[in-house]
Formats: sequence, C-alpha cells, structure tokens
Amino acid sequence: MKITVLMGSPNKKGSTSLLTGEFVRGAEEAGHTCEVIDVCHTDIHPCTGCVACGYEGPCVQKDDVRMIRAKLLASDMVVFATPLYYYGMSAQLKAVIDRFCAYNSSLNSRHLKSALLTVAWNADDWTFDALSAHYRTLVRYINFEDKGMVLGYGCGTPGMTKRSRYMQEAYQLGKNL
Repeated sequence: MKITVLMGSPNKKGSTSLLTGEFVRGAEEAGHTCEVIDVCHTDIHPCTGCVACGYEGPCVQKDDVRMIRAKLLASDMVVFATPLYYYGMSAQLKAVIDRFCAYNSSLNSRHLKSALLTVAWNADDWTFDALSAHYRTLVRYINFEDKGMVLGYGCGTPGMTKRSRYMQEAYQLGKNL
C-alpha cells in the first residue's frame, strides 16, 4: 500500500514527528511505502473560496497543493499528523484540507484509507473531542476508510512522548495495516 503522511507540525523534531516516525517504521516493516510531506514547510496558501475550480478542477493558486493533490490521488492511504492547537489541528494542515475542495470528487472516489496521529500537552479526557469529531466528519464526508487514531494525551515535549505508550501505538497502527 502507498501511504502519504501529511505532517502538520511546524516543529520538525517534536512529538508529532516522533509519532509519525514510529508509524512509518511500522508501516514500512509491514511492506508498505510511505512518504511524509511536511506541510508546514511547503508553499501552501489558504483557500479563497473563489470556486474557480468548480470543486473538481485546477485551483487558480499555483502552490504546493498541486504536488500534494497528485500524491494523494496516487496513494492508497492518507495519514493526518498534527499537534493539537487550541483543540484542533494545526492551521497549516487545515489549510491543506480546506484545499481538498478543488478535487473533492476525485478524493471521494478513491476511497482512501486514513488515520490520525496527534499529540497534546493536556491529558484531560476531553482533550481530543473536537479534533477527533472533525477527523471523523472528514472521513465520512470524503468517504475515507478510518484505520485508527493515536491520541497522544500528555505528550507536551518529545521526552514525554518518548516515555509514553503512544510511540508503540503509532508503530502498531502502521505495522497492522
């Protein structure tokens, strides 16, 4: 299976990156190919809502979304990796997802598998409620097949994350695909 990971953390060596690395390690050990796209350090512009794409055509903006679109439409799975920022995904990852509107039907017809990897400093039981609801709604809307979520409670620093059970959970999610 060809897997594209949309890495939505501006911190290249942070907790989200650690979980992503473990997921990729597990998936590659299971025989899958993975490509991680660092959406925070690419040229991505927010959707303007102009609808020049007609919801299934080229976007008028000429940025790295064209590359992401091509990779997603050639993949079998997309993984959303993000730190929790104010109870949602990072703005950089959200900007990429908002631009799905220009190829919504193509994404929908692909029936991609999907997963969510996320971390937060907070460890309250409600910490991921909004993000997990957003992810489940996206999965339903775009006709993805959810393969799982790793919700890293109390992973505020890389050290905290390395000592958590979530590293193993991310690895197992990739390994068991």
